[in-house]
Amino acid sequence: MSSSPESGAVASFLELSTRAFSANVAAFRAVVGPGRKLGAVLKGNAYGHGFFETLAQAHEKVDVLYVITPREALAIRAWENERDLDQHEVLVIGAASPTECVHLARERVAVVAAERGFGAVVPALRKERLTLDVHVHLDTGLGREGFTPAQVEAGEADFLAGAGDVLKLKGVLSHFANTEDVTEQSYAQAQLAAFEQGLSALSRRLGLPAGVQRHFAASAATLVLPPSRLDVVRVGISLYGLWPSTETRLSARVVLGEVPTLEPVLSWRTPSQVVKWLPAGSYVGYGCTYRCGAATRVAVLPVGYFDGYPRLASGKAHVLVKGKRCPVLGRVMMNHLIVDVTHATSDEAPVVATLLGRDGDEVVTAEAIAGWAQTIHYEIVTRLGPHLRRVVVP
Repeated sequence: MSSSPESGAVASFLELSTRAFSANVAAFRAVVGPGRKLGAVLKGNAYGHGFFETLAQAHEKVDVLYVITPREALAIRAWENERDLDQHEVLVIGAASPTECVHLARERVAVVAAERGFGAVVPALRKERLTLDVHVHLDTGLGREGFTPAQVEAGEADFLAGAGDVLKLKGVLSHFANTEDVTEQSYAQAQLAAFEQGLSALSRRLGLPAGVQRHFAASAATLVLPPSRLDVVRVGISLYGLWPSTETRLSARVVLGEVPTLEPVLSWRTPSQVVKWLPAGSYVGYGCTYRCGAATRVAVLPVGYFDGYPRLASGKAHVLVKGKRCPVLGRVMMNHLIVDVTHATSDEAPVVATLLGRDGDEVVTAEAIAGWAQTIHYEIVTRLGPHLRRVVVP
C-alpha cells in the first residue's frame, strides 16, 4: 500500500498503475491477434482515470485514440506538439459543429458523420480550402446516433458523395446495444447483419474507397464476439482493467477457452484527517443514523460525495486500513467519511485508508462500491472528481 503523494497533505488521491495498463494492452493484443488495430477510448476523463495521465501511457501503446469532444482531440494535438511527437490517429466519436470541424481538419483529426445535418460542414470546409477525414456511423440497433441501413438506402447519406473534395471517407462504424448484459448474442448478431447491410448500401451509393476502416467492437464484443473484431477494436473500460460485466467474464471463458487477466489500473486512497475514540452511545454523522454500541476508534477521512464517493453507499460500504476491512459509519457526507478502525489500528496515529483498490490481502473493487450504491462500476470510476490528484505509479 502506498502513502500520500505529498508529505503532510490531507486529501484523497488516485494511483494509476503503468504496469497494469501495459498488461491490459498486452492482453487485448493477444485477444485480437495480428493484423487488427487496437484503439483506446479516452472519453469520460479516461473513465475517471485522468485524460492526460492516460494519454501519456496510451499514446505509445495503442494504434487509435477515441474521444467524445473536439476539445479533447485538440488537447491531444497540443500535447503532441509540446513533446514534438508524431500525430496519432484520433477520431472524435461525439458531435462536432461546422466551426469545430474546421479546427479539427486543420489538425488532421477525423470526425463521425452520423446524420444528414452533418452536411452543414461542407461549405465551411470549402471556404477554408480544407479536407476532413470522416467515418460514417451506422445505427444498427442502438437507437442513438447514426444512419440506419434504411436511411442509407433512402439516400440520406448521399451528400457525402457530392462533397468528395472536402470530405474524405476513411471509416464506417457502429455500436452494440446489448453485448454486456447477456451471455447469448442473438441481438448482437442481428446488429452485425445490419452493419453488413449498411456497408453494402454505402458501397452502392457512395463507392467506399479501398481500405475503408471498419470498427464495431468495444470491450465486451472484443472479448466474446469474434466476428465483431473488424479492422480496429475500440476498447474502453477493460483497458483500465475492469470487466464490462459478470456476463462478459463468463462468456469469455467459453469463447476464449480461458479468462484473460485484466488488472485494475486505479486505486483510491486517503490519509486520515483525525483518528479518535468515541464513547459508547455516541452518534456518528448527519441524521444520527449510526450509534456506537461500544467505545469505538474512528478515522475521519477527508473524502465524500463531492469527490465521487457515492452517498448511497452510506452504512453499507467499507474501506481498507492496514489490510483490514473497516465499515463506513453513518452517512457519507459531502467532504467526509467516518470509518470504524477499532480493529485495524491500536492507537490514534494517522492512517491511510484505501477506498478503492488493494491493501494487503484485501481488496475493494469498483464493482463492490457499485453494488453498495445500486449502480454500475462505469459510473463509480467516471464520477471520480477531476479535482482529485492522480499519481502515476509503476
